[in-house]
Amino acid sequence: MKRWILALVLATGCATTEQMQALEKKVADLETKVAELEKRPVAPGAVATDPVKEEAATKAYAEIEELIKTNKTVEAAEKAKGFAAQHGTTQVYKRARKTLDELAVVGTAIPADWATMVEKYYQGEGKVDLAKGTTLVVFWEVWCPHCQREVPKLKDTFTKFGGQGLNVVGLTRITKSATEEGVVKFIGEQAVNYPMAKENGKIAELLKVGGIPAAAVVKDGKVIWRGHPARLTEEQITGFING
Repeated sequence: MKRWILALVLATGCATTEQMQALEKKVADLETKVAELEKRPVAPGAVATDPVKEEAATKAYAEIEELIKTNKTVEAAEKAKGFAAQHGTTQVYKRARKTLDELAVVGTAIPADWATMVEKYYQGEGKVDLAKGTTLVVFWEVWCPHCQREVPKLKDTFTKFGGQGLNVVGLTRITKSATEEGVVKFIGEQAVNYPMAKENGKIAELLKVGGIPAAAVVKDGKVIWRGHPARLTEEQITGFING
């Protein structure tokens, strides 16, 4: 509090001289503490923003994003490998962390025994082979609101691109409040037209699925794209099929 404010308080009769002196002492102590805090070094892990570093990180990440948009996900994944080492202290890195983690999955090979990781099919058994062709794999749970929105949308994707060579499979693990009866009911009510199955969690673990819905595009046994299903564009799908 400024001295002139203290003087004004005294002049208006709002406080006695003794009270004013005590208040002044408290203000002086507070100002001293603030000055001491301002002199303290930045705590470990708290890095001040450096405009030059942020600009460099922004430019590097924009290059990665452009590669993703143009279906050059393998190149994007390669460029992303060194991003943490070069720009790990920036705010850009913190905001891009999820995408960078997803890119780290690109290139992952699907095990030859992947079919043993599927416990049962609710529909479409025998129509999916992750070792051949192009397959969009979607991880979901029936209790997940976002999954309830995104899973039915993929019906149109399968209808449009199924004849062009795109396979789609939905994988659930029946977690939390989910039941097999609930899954079957949802599939029926939403008229899902692509294969749906229950997996044992190993496929999700392999593809580093932390949140749902999540998706991956697998081509001839290798992951070529990983992300949220809503981010997958028709242009990308066409490129994956024909690439």
